[in-house]
This record gives sequence, C-alpha cells and structure tokens, in this order.
Amino acid sequence: MTATTNELTTTATADELTAPRRGLVSAVEHSLPRKELFAGLYVVACANGLVGRSIQTFNLEGLTGAILGLELNVIVLFAWFAGVYLIASSNRDEIRTSDLVVALAFLGLVILPIYAVSWAAVTGLSLYILFFANDGAARRRGALILLVLSVPMLWSRLVFQFFARPLLELDAAMSAWLLGTERIGNMVRFADNSGYMVITPACASWANITYAFLCWVAVTQWANHRWRPIDLLWSSLAVVSVVAGNVTRIAVTGLSHGHFEAIHNKWGETVESTIFLSLIIGFSLIGARRELFSRA
Repeated sequence: MTATTNELTTTATADELTAPRRGLVSAVEHSLPRKELFAGLYVVACANGLVGRSIQTFNLEGLTGAILGLELNVIVLFAWFAGVYLIASSNRDEIRTSDLVVALAFLGLVILPIYAVSWAAVTGLSLYILFFANDGAARRRGALILLVLSVPMLWSRLVFQFFARPLLELDAAMSAWLLGTERIGNMVRFADNSGYMVITPACASWANITYAFLCWVAVTQWANHRWRPIDLLWSSLAVVSVVAGNVTRIAVTGLSHGHFEAIHNKWGETVESTIFLSLIIGFSLIGARRELFSRA
C-alpha cells in the first residue's frame, strides 16, 4: 500500500508540474489565429530588416541616398504589403505546436542586432509555410512573395559577393561593345579616349534583375495570376529591359568625362531608377492584365 501511494503521489506531482506548461501552450494555440501569428512575425522581421538597411544606406550615402532608393520605396514596400495582406487574409485555422516552435526560433533570429539575419528568418518562415503550413491559396501566395522579397534583400547580395568580378566584367563588356572601345577587366575606355571609367557594384545590372523578378512575382501573385507560357515572354522582357537600359546608361556615361559628370550623380541615378521602375512595373502589369482588369 505504501509503495502504491508513493507512486500515485509522484505521478500527481509530475502532472501538476507539466499541467501549467500544457495549459499555456493550449491557451496560445486557441487565443490567436494562425494567420495572425504568421502575419505578425512577418511584420516584425521585415520592419527590422528594412529599418536596418535604411540606416546602413543613410550612413553610406546620406539622407538623399536613403530617400531616393525608389526600388526600396516602391517595389519592396508593395511586396511587403502584398505578402502580409495575403497571409493575414488566409484561412482562420488554429495555431499548432510546431508553429510556436518555429515562431520562437524566428524571434530568436530577429532580435539579433544584424538586420540581414531578419531576412534569413523571413526565408525560413516562408519555406516552413510553403511546405508545412500551406493551408489555403492566399497563404501560399503571400509566403511566396515574402520568400522572393528576401532574395534582393539578402541572398542576391551574397551571391554577388562571390561572383562580383564576372558580373561586373559582363556589364563592362556589353558597354564597351556599344561604345566601340576597349575593356580591361571592369574598366571601360571613354569613347573620346580621355581615360577609363570603372564599373562598380552600384552600377551592376544584377540588382535590377532581382528587383524585376520580385516585382513580377509580387504583382502576379497579388492578382492571383495563373501561369501561362506567354508569361515567360513578359517576365523575360522585364529582365532584359532593365539590363539593356543599364548597359545603355553606362555606355552613354562613357562617351566622355563630361557625360560621366552629368549622369553619374544622385539625380541621374533618380532618373535611371524611375525609368527602370516604369519598365519593371509595366511588364509585370501586362503579364497580369487579365486578372487585374477583370477585377476593375
């Protein structure tokens, strides 16, 4: 009888210790819809990543450079809004225990004072939703947009660090071909033979390509566009147009030192960004025109 009583007492004590934990998890799972948990996590991480990048841009380029980043202010912010909106408007199902584990790991990355890590967290959460929490088309579409958003914010920059030299040399080769001058690495000789200009990472076409891809995905997923073979044409035109525009700008800049000084400045970059933005958005809207115009 004594041994049995002790066993019952031990079991009861263990149950009392684990009951509050189970009760807390259960309360969280039932108090907050799954869609609101995911949307809130994305808002926190993207805000942290964007603020961190804006501070870095301000430190490097000043207030003008931070304000005139049109690709950040338009394409990135729209993708952020569209992704979070679709996540928040998805199915109202209950949170699962695995969601809480992912959320804790996610917040552990976001609280680190390194803004790039926030985009790594966005990537991980998007992959988790796409593979393990993909209930409802709206949630999948939102997660896809936010996954692609992390590409220009983080992953394309890492890729560029490894392949910067061949990418810059490719831009230089195309620009030198248009100018009809020689090239040495990523340096292109001015058309008036007054010297060489250097193609820097800020002038590379690579960043424009990733923003074109992001805009295409954000617009088509927002419109719930169904893929068709013709989409390869419109998406390719969006990419080719920004590459051609960037190479042409470099070539015009390389006509002489005078052209270089007139174009290679903040306002010249603003005009360039506006042209690229118009091309990217234009081809993306054409690709999703059927769904967008049918809503109107």
